[in-house]
Amino acid sequence: MAGSGNNNTPSTAAGVTLTSKTPIFGQKLYVIIAFTVIIMTAILITIFLCIRRSLNTKRRRTMRVKHSSGLFPFPLVSETINNESIEKITSKGSVFEKNDDDDRKDEVKAMIKVVESKIESVNSGSNESGTSKSEGASSVENLSGLGWGKWYGLNELEIATSYFATENVIGEGGYGIVYRGVLRDGCVVAVKNLLNNKGQAEKEFKVEVEAIGKVRHKNLVGLIGFCADGAKRLLVYEYIDNGNLEQWLHGDVGPISPLTWDIRMKIAIGTAKGLAYLHEGLEPKVVHRDVKSSNILLDRKWNAKVSDFGLAKLLGSEKSYVTTRVMGTFGYVSPDYASTGMLNECSDVYSFGVLLMEIVTGRSPVDYSRAPGEMNLVDWFRGMVASRRGEELLDPKISVPPPSRSLKRVLLVCLRCIDMDANKRPKMGQIVHMLEADDFPFRTESRPQRDTATGVDAANKVPSKN
Repeated sequence: MAGSGNNNTPSTAAGVTLTSKTPIFGQKLYVIIAFTVIIMTAILITIFLCIRRSLNTKRRRTMRVKHSSGLFPFPLVSETINNESIEKITSKGSVFEKNDDDDRKDEVKAMIKVVESKIESVNSGSNESGTSKSEGASSVENLSGLGWGKWYGLNELEIATSYFATENVIGEGGYGIVYRGVLRDGCVVAVKNLLNNKGQAEKEFKVEVEAIGKVRHKNLVGLIGFCADGAKRLLVYEYIDNGNLEQWLHGDVGPISPLTWDIRMKIAIGTAKGLAYLHEGLEPKVVHRDVKSSNILLDRKWNAKVSDFGLAKLLGSEKSYVTTRVMGTFGYVSPDYASTGMLNECSDVYSFGVLLMEIVTGRSPVDYSRAPGEMNLVDWFRGMVASRRGEELLDPKISVPPPSRSLKRVLLVCLRCIDMDANKRPKMGQIVHMLEADDFPFRTESRPQRDTATGVDAANKVPSKN
């Protein structure tokens, strides 16, 4: 019977039962065990929540970084400037205005209201018969007459992108994610799903539709259409299938770059023509404000297409500048714009000059992995040209170097574009002629005498133009 009693009493190997009192506040053993389990569980849950929050924060930060919108998963490095601290407001009566979007906000708002009213009619029609839905869709198609491209339904773009599947992502930026999509008619497009971050989706939607909605140029990425459904804002572009310039310059392309000198010049001239059209072929003119290698898309024939107009600003003929907060990508932003906040097409010219240096040298505008004197591309470039070491600037991945005269011409164009005096920088139209010229800078002028002291033609000493 004693043995039977022992079997009914839980005990440890040492004869200590779970109901035995312990020295810890005189509590019983099972109480201490239960308390310990509860504390450990709480600690594990806290650690799990902290890790999850950290991952979410990191993901959000990653989405803010402006990556390229190309196809290849090469490592890309870019840093976006959004410096509100140097936003400047000029005195009352100045020709510069703080909010340069006000004068066209009403027009764009009206367009969006029309779009949203059409969406409502389509949504209501979808709940009725197929005939009603068809009529609603037909009325939306009439929006193409506005000149802003075709209206797409959200469901149509979801189907085209496999409901925004991860495998269809071809680019991520600070304001949205770009997906490859195939429409019902088999047309391949790039769909930009704008992130609704503090109204940024609405803002970029307005800017892009207003800036390039009506623009058609072979060196600008075409806006095919758009979607405005509730809070969702999506833009549909033509699909460019050969990645972007940044990937081909800085990606893992092997010891010899596919970008020969002639191809690089074709890309540079195409980019210059696209920007020249924005600056000189439109009214009001468009200042891109974010010219950089990752925003230059390339097709299979190496034709350049300027993309990403989310930061663009419109500049009417009556204005010399618009005053705005400084935005762009570190290394490409002109010093005058960064210090004053006063923006015009000269800022794009400076950025193009940095881009042209990048094309020639194969180096990033800012590279902290290099020696201190070579981290900043502009400073290093100026120093090399001043030391008459221009030949050493050429990207070593170019297998066949260009003629010396052709290289000198491009180096001089670079220096003209990055002139510290913005008024002395050439116009983009002039840059196109400089890059295409056989005898730089003026074909019709008689050839000047050679400077025997330096061994350089006087024609290469380009005077500054206002």
